[in-house]
Amino acid sequence: MFTAAPARASVRFYAELNDHLAPHRQYQTLEKEFFVPASVKDAIESFGIPHTEVDLVLVNGESSDFSRLVRDGDRVAVYPVFESLDITPELRVRPQALREPKFALDVHLGRLAAYLRMLGFDSEYRNCAGDAELVRISAEQERILLTRDRGLLKHSAVTRGYWLRQTDSRRQAAEVVRRFDLARSLRPFTRCMACNERLRSVSKVEVQKRVPPPIAARHEEFRECPACRRVYWEGSHYQRMRRWIEELALASQRPAGEDIKLNGGFAS
Repeated sequence: MFTAAPARASVRFYAELNDHLAPHRQYQTLEKEFFVPASVKDAIESFGIPHTEVDLVLVNGESSDFSRLVRDGDRVAVYPVFESLDITPELRVRPQALREPKFALDVHLGRLAAYLRMLGFDSEYRNCAGDAELVRISAEQERILLTRDRGLLKHSAVTRGYWLRQTDSRRQAAEVVRRFDLARSLRPFTRCMACNERLRSVSKVEVQKRVPPPIAARHEEFRECPACRRVYWEGSHYQRMRRWIEELALASQRPAGEDIKLNGGFAS
C-alpha cells in the first residue's frame, strides 16, 4: 500500500519565544511535519507558543500574516513582540502597541494587579472572572491579557496578551514593565490598589474622621478613591515602596528587543 511522505517545514523561534520550548529544543531550527498545509498561526501554536507573543513572521525571508499556509520546504522565522524597536517597514501580525497600556489579569494574578495599579497602570482584575469573560474584556476594551495559562492566549479573539515567566508577584511586575517598555510611563500611587480608579487629592478636613487620629496628626496630604472611598497617605511603607519603584525603573531602562537583529530569515 502506497503512503505519501509528509511535507516538512523548518521553523526557528527567536529570543524569549524559546521560553515556551523544552530546553533541548530551544534556540535551534525545528522541523514541522504535516500532510495538510496549516496556517502560520496554527503551525506556531502547535509548538506551544501563543500567537499573542509573536510580532513578526518571515516565511522564506518575506513578512507574513497568520493566515498564510505553511507549505513543504518553507523556512519560517518567528520573532517576539517588539514594544520599543520600530519594525514598521515589516508586517506586524498584531495591532500596534497601545499608547496607554491597559491590562486584564486572570484570576491567579490578584497581587500583580495591585502592584500594577500602584505603579499607575489601568489593570482590570476580578477574582471570579472565567476564561470567556477575560477574552471578551481583553478584546472589547483593548487590554493586554496577562496570564500564566498559555491556552488562554491561544483564543483567536485575543490580539494582545503575554505569558508571564515569573511566579513571584513583584518579579512579575518588573517583568511587565520591562517587557512593554513602561519605565517612562510609571505614575506611582495614582490609582486605587483595590478597585483601579484614579485617586483624587483631598484635604485633611474631608477625611479626618475616616483616618486614625495619629495619622491625621502626622500627615497633611491625602488621596481618596472616588469609587470605594478608601483613603491613602504616605505611611511607613511609602519610602520603601518608592525605593523599589525607582530600582525597578532603573533596571528596566534597556529597550526590549535591542539584542534581536532581523536578518530576513534564519540565523547563519
